[in-house]
Amino acid sequence: MKIFHLSAECYPVAKVGGLADVVGALPKYQNLAGLQAAVVMPYYDRKFTQENEFDVVFTAVTLLNTRRLYFEILKEKTDKLGFELFLVRIPGLLDRENVYSYPDEREQFIAFQLAFLDWISYSQQTPDVIHCHDHHSGLVPFLLYHSKLYRRLANVPTVFTIHNGQYHGAFGWEHFQYLPEVDPASTGLLDWAGGINPLAAAVKCSWLYTTVSPTYLRELTINSNGLEYLFYIERAKGHGIINGIDTEVWNPLKDPMIPSHFNTKTLAKGKQLNKEVLCTRFGLDPSKPLFTFIGRLVIEKGADLLPEAIDRTLAQYGDEVNFFILGSGDKDMELALLELKAKYPGRCNVFIGYDESLAHVVYAGADFLMMPSRVEPCGLNQLYSLRYGTMPLVRSTGGLIDSVIDFGDEGGYGIRFNQVSVDDICHAINRAAALYQNQPQLQILRKRMMALDFSWDRSAKEYINLYESLNPLI
Repeated sequence: MKIFHLSAECYPVAKVGGLADVVGALPKYQNLAGLQAAVVMPYYDRKFTQENEFDVVFTAVTLLNTRRLYFEILKEKTDKLGFELFLVRIPGLLDRENVYSYPDEREQFIAFQLAFLDWISYSQQTPDVIHCHDHHSGLVPFLLYHSKLYRRLANVPTVFTIHNGQYHGAFGWEHFQYLPEVDPASTGLLDWAGGINPLAAAVKCSWLYTTVSPTYLRELTINSNGLEYLFYIERAKGHGIINGIDTEVWNPLKDPMIPSHFNTKTLAKGKQLNKEVLCTRFGLDPSKPLFTFIGRLVIEKGADLLPEAIDRTLAQYGDEVNFFILGSGDKDMELALLELKAKYPGRCNVFIGYDESLAHVVYAGADFLMMPSRVEPCGLNQLYSLRYGTMPLVRSTGGLIDSVIDFGDEGGYGIRFNQVSVDDICHAINRAAALYQNQPQLQILRKRMMALDFSWDRSAKEYINLYESLNPLI
């Protein structure tokens, strides 16, 4: 079975968020299970493309309205990622450094999708399934089935995965001219709220769609930035599959990015050694419980509440707890956290930005990971933290509900709270600080966390079962 994954991101080629981690791992595990999975993404002028070799496997011209765009399909020579990687390069459009935030981003992703369809149509590269990820590839299912240009591919099944339903990629009908000729009777499939909505079109036109956790599938009917009714009426073809993690990359026994390796037998000593390295670097006390946050400093992640919650906790506990924040985003949130760093030297530190190696050390050395998210379709940070024996403190939403059981419940191993509020965050921190004083119980819970199976092996099999349901003859 040949699968093409279409995505704007893929780790380690280009990463902005969790989408990259999923697309960089799922195809590898599908290949290990016997499929032929490949990734197709835009070309970015970044470290990966600069340091690796590619073959040009196809060239052609596609049309964006009247604009003729020469494009190349590049293939990474060695399949070093565990799958075939194809990049769509369009000089002046898809050859830049950053993934998002260009003024012509709409044209970038439309051209990416058209070039992909032209390639597989003209070169006879016909996959058994096309798996589209988020709105950047959301027009593909519509164009496959309703454009005369791609009629040869009309029987190819499409699967669409929603990693974040808040972002639709919508644009006005004045840009309809960018699309190739389509059946006029089908244009309503593109429409939502008076504009062209790629995410909505993909939900309508794909053979089935998935979300990155079962709970998030249900939540989309009540919170999806205006698409709630669509997800309600299309719920029959929706499937929730929780993301996995790449257990080769995230392995505390072999991780080259952490200073001290450990497993369940050497857990206490290994975590403490990593904690000491981390605390020494950032001027914190390794004998105290270390609370961390890793991620984007945005309202969606509840990061706006962190400064007050940290301030209140440090005022309550004095020098009995540590906080370390790794992230960037909203400038006001960054400033508020930096002010806390200055107010509480030796108890709170902040790293503004993102550093993959440092993130691994934080997961390995921290005691608790805070995730007070307002929206969390799946969440990967809590899965990484569990893998390294770091207890997640999570708000009960989306994939956090599906992956974290409160330690007060049977079989539990984490801490959950219900409201996106400073009070609830502080209460969760208080519970964690009290648990830290009971080291025997904490060590038992840590071993339970590390024994959990959130590998891609399990999730990849669920996707394969879905593919096979689309065409029993595959």
